Amino acid sequence: MESLKGVKIVEFAAFAAGPAVGKHLADHGATVVHIESKVRPDGFRAHYPPYKDNIHGLNRSGLFALCNNDKLDISLNLKAPKATELAKKIASWSDVVIENFSPGTMARLGLDYENLTKVKPDLIMLSSSNLGQNGPHAHHAGFGSQLSSLAGFTHLTGYPGGSPQILYGPYIDYIAVAYGAVAILAALDYRRRTGRGNYIDAAQYETGLQYLAPILLDYKVNAIVASRNANRDPHAAPHGAYASEGDDSWCAISVHSESEWQALRNAMGNPPWSADPRFASHAARKRNEDALDSHMSEWTRGFSARELMEKLQAAGVRAGVVNTMKDIYTDPQLAQRPQWIELEHPEIGKMHYQRPPFILSRTPPGPSKRDPLFAEHNEYFYRQLLGLSEQEYNRLVEEKVIY
Repeated sequence: MESLKGVKIVEFAAFAAGPAVGKHLADHGATVVHIESKVRPDGFRAHYPPYKDNIHGLNRSGLFALCNNDKLDISLNLKAPKATELAKKIASWSDVVIENFSPGTMARLGLDYENLTKVKPDLIMLSSSNLGQNGPHAHHAGFGSQLSSLAGFTHLTGYPGGSPQILYGPYIDYIAVAYGAVAILAALDYRRRTGRGNYIDAAQYETGLQYLAPILLDYKVNAIVASRNANRDPHAAPHGAYASEGDDSWCAISVHSESEWQALRNAMGNPPWSADPRFASHAARKRNEDALDSHMSEWTRGFSARELMEKLQAAGVRAGVVNTMKDIYTDPQLAQRPQWIELEHPEIGKMHYQRPPFILSRTPPGPSKRDPLFAEHNEYFYRQLLGLSEQEYNRLVEEKVIY
């Protein structure tokens, strides 16, 4: 965890779009300080399950834990009279400030980039918001599920003629996380070379559009508006998730070429129906996809999902088990990497924290420390890192600035 050692990051942020950015940087050695208050604790702590044993508690949230390993946690009541002065002192200590409040909130608090650079001229600041800091809809309220619809994802998800299907959770938040982390690294490199900071205005809506580039281009070039098409694919047949042996067990199969079709036929033992003229070419298989899927489903039900995957992959056919959430934690590929790091948490117990999806050979990443309890590091941060005297610290606690 040496890659970002010495980089100091402060988060005026909650949920995923801000804190998960800091998590990735903390995984590589940055000192990341997560700021909350009793008045407004992080939303993942306060009202976003799952909670350990389904018992609500600020220190029992699995999702907060997943986004905040290896961080310090302090409290600061931004509504208190002296909070702005203290927040500026914290910003002056840091290299990077991450915030994901609604546009205009930081300015109303006197903590916008213009004000913070008066106390820290080379500061880097990431503002991650739904739609960006300007534009006719910048101040509209919203969450990840609304952004997925704005970006067009839900128009593409579902069955032909059916209603759009909302994607699970705040999908675009996590796309924005990746771009936010990369933007901060670019800004740190720029500061290293020039001595100058940077303000990063990240529109989560716009980050989602990057994942839709092919169909956006298809409309621009060919005036084709993509729509819901269930599990079908314009370039593959068969293509879908097919039921396998057992209850709610599935295997995804995708065949893109004539050689792959022949490999699939061989793996199935060349059943008579596979020689039907209706399936003799890709175009023919696309025209008769319902019949093709019916035959495929009849065959796949004779195997477990894992048997299917291994059998077809060995034959050169693209296939993969549809994992449940339980399966993810026992997946042998993820286990060997390892993707999950088990750490002990005082209220959750054994918690599986997630490693980054890439590994630097010379500076292996975390997680190495569990997520912090609410305000766990108040005295350590304010006294030892920020340099407040005991008298100053106690007075701010009494006045509920540190609260």
